[in-house]
Amino acid sequence: MKKQILIATLLAASATSAIAATYNIDPSHTYPSFEADHMGLSTWRGKFDKTSGTVTMDRAAKTGALDVTIQADSINFGFEKMNSHAKNADMFNVEKFPTITYKSHNFKFEGDQLVGVEGELTMLGVTKPVSLKVDRFKCIMHPRYKREVCGANAIAEFKRSDFGLNYGLPAFAPEVRLAIQIEAIKAD
Repeated sequence: MKKQILIATLLAASATSAIAATYNIDPSHTYPSFEADHMGLSTWRGKFDKTSGTVTMDRAAKTGALDVTIQADSINFGFEKMNSHAKNADMFNVEKFPTITYKSHNFKFEGDQLVGVEGELTMLGVTKPVSLKVDRFKCIMHPRYKREVCGANAIAEFKRSDFGLNYGLPAFAPEVRLAIQIEAIKAD
């Protein structure tokens, strides 16, 4: 009887793990972008051009994990002078902190739809919780890659000052709006 229970448990465990899938973030289709105040005059927008990581997801169990690494020196405002300044020690300090990371610990689903991700953002050596609201999520069998690709659009808001990015305060408001377009290709 114990042997039958053990076999049933192993089969159930292998079936569950077979449902979970790992997806590699496609760096050519994933760009975290942001909006920040410019002295109340306008909203500056920028993005990071180099992102990597993985998504592990079990849609049947409604669980998942997200592990994203952003190369801080890939910041791009579309204005080289601002790009150079943002890399300095008074802003992103890319020499000391070359990466920004986001690691999730919880996916939130409504039915079959991914609607949120709970995790932690690490920037300038400071780690704080940041929740992502997912307003678009879809997986398809990609016609060119011949494997499943999932994509999402996620947004979040936080105060950059919570991470020690205090440049220009109080003339510049500390609130930042983060928008991430992400596509990830199912691993072999």
